[in-house]
This record gives sequence, C-alpha cells and structure tokens, in this order.
Amino acid sequence: MSKSVDYYLTPTSPWTYLGHARFADMAQRHGATVAVKPVDYGVIFPQSGGLPLGKRAPQRQAYRLMELARWRDFLGLPLNLQPKFFPADSLAAACLICAAPPEKKMALAGDCLRAVWAEEMNIADRGVLSEIAARHGMADADGAIVEGKLIFERNTQEALLRQVFGAPTFAVGDELFWGQDRLDFLDRALAQ
Repeated sequence: MSKSVDYYLTPTSPWTYLGHARFADMAQRHGATVAVKPVDYGVIFPQSGGLPLGKRAPQRQAYRLMELARWRDFLGLPLNLQPKFFPADSLAAACLICAAPPEKKMALAGDCLRAVWAEEMNIADRGVLSEIAARHGMADADGAIVEGKLIFERNTQEALLRQVFGAPTFAVGDELFWGQDRLDFLDRALAQ
C-alpha cells in the first residue's frame, strides 16, 4: 500500500534545501504521495520555544554555520553559507508553492530553495518568483500568490496542531520526522 507524507517546510530553510532532493528521490522510490505544505515558522517558533536565527546565542549561530558547511561538503551540494538574500521574506514564495498544482509543488519548492542557497537570488522579489513560476507553467505568479495565502495559513494552523516546530518536518500518519538528518528514519518508515 502506498504511503503518504506531509512535508512541512519554508522556502528559506537551508536544512530543507539540503534534504529536499534526497527526500524527493526517496518518496519516488517508495511510491509515496507527498503533500507539500509551506508554513509560517514566524508563527510556529514562538509557540514551540524556537528562536529566529538572529535571536539565537552567538555560539549557536556559529555552530549552525559549521554544521551547514559539514552537510554541504558531505552531500556535495552547492550552498552559500551566508547568501546575499537571507534572511528573506518567504511569504510570497510559500504562497506560490501552496497555489501550485500538486504535481508541480516539489519541483517549485526545490527551485525556490536552490534560488536562495545556491543561486544568490532574492525570492522576496516578485520578478524572481515570476521567472521561477514560469519554468513550471505558472503564468500568473501574482494571482497564484494571492490564491495561496489562505492555504498557507491553513497549513500553519495544521502544523501547530500536529506539533511541528522546525523545518523540514515530514509526517507519516502521526509520526513526525524533524530535520534532513532524519531522512534515514523516514526511509525506514516508508519501507514498512
């Protein structure tokens, strides 16, 4: 029987970027259905004890950069540790992903993540989002962003109810897997 995965993310998370392609391959290998659900971590963090990056202690910020470099090198992915357009307002990109047809959401999310972390692009810029959307056959990016806002808000409320607290989070039934470094455990769950 096919499994389904709810995939909670933000298009500005480096950890989501590092795991996105591996997760997409894994889901395809297992024949899993993926519900891509961008959420607002600005709402989730205060309710779950998390802090935005700029408010974290200096030693945590420094360690984050070391870990990102380790994972980048281990996975062989391009990743700028301090991209020009980070942090960026991810609302429009998240809403665009929410409004995309289901079969395009994974690829669109991947392009948004890659734009921030590998291509030095500003996903808060409507022109950049229009270019990314056009690659996926979405001619009216602005209309899609407006359409996706309600879905984005519902996704955020759902994530809070499911006790999601970080990105990325993968949910299989009632079981949560937080972080790209938990993909091996998710792989095992999908294989059962």
